[in-house]
Amino acid sequence: MNLPGRLLPEAWYWGGHALFALVLGWALVTAPWRRLADDIQQHLWLGACVTLMVLWSIKTGIRPGLNFHLLGATAIALMFRAQLAIVAVAIVTVGITLAGNGDWHSLSLNALTMGVLPILLSCGLFRLTDKKLPNHLFVYIFVNAFFGGALAMAATGAASTLMLFLSGAYPLAYLKEHYFPYYILMGWSEAITTGMAITLMTVYRPDWLGTFDDKRYLSK
Repeated sequence: MNLPGRLLPEAWYWGGHALFALVLGWALVTAPWRRLADDIQQHLWLGACVTLMVLWSIKTGIRPGLNFHLLGATAIALMFRAQLAIVAVAIVTVGITLAGNGDWHSLSLNALTMGVLPILLSCGLFRLTDKKLPNHLFVYIFVNAFFGGALAMAATGAASTLMLFLSGAYPLAYLKEHYFPYYILMGWSEAITTGMAITLMTVYRPDWLGTFDDKRYLSK
């Protein structure tokens, strides 16, 4: 979903700015910046930002605000954890807007729905599985990456649908028939893309994954 600047009531945009400012402030203060002191990790983080910009630029849509594209949020959350991932989303959203693929007025709502929500959900799922399930490679890949990617996409679709309905932008019947079902289909694409990317990184570049420890997941 890429909201245009005048689709929703004005109060929704200002509320989004306030909420995103709070979340971004928390991320900036608590982020593990020491990780980016390493040149390799710094280049990896910047490369992830560029990759997200490309993913978010490749989109399709049916009406204003009803757009679809891959998120990549679960992958970047597993790579850098919540704070650095949210800062990356802020940079990506600004970059997309500067490129003419977004509106400054709706920047915060776009960042919240397409970035912050799926990132926090993915990190929450990782913490849950880390506590409740065995430390096994297949648990990490299939639950956190495959299922996490699909869940993140579905949650973004549900939040977007609810926001567009409650704001009066579109009728609920129209959204249920022509908008939300496509997020269920996109969830499969998000799961496959995220799962393949995380699988490759666990095999060849485990040091790229801030949530993965090969001693824990592969020692047995």
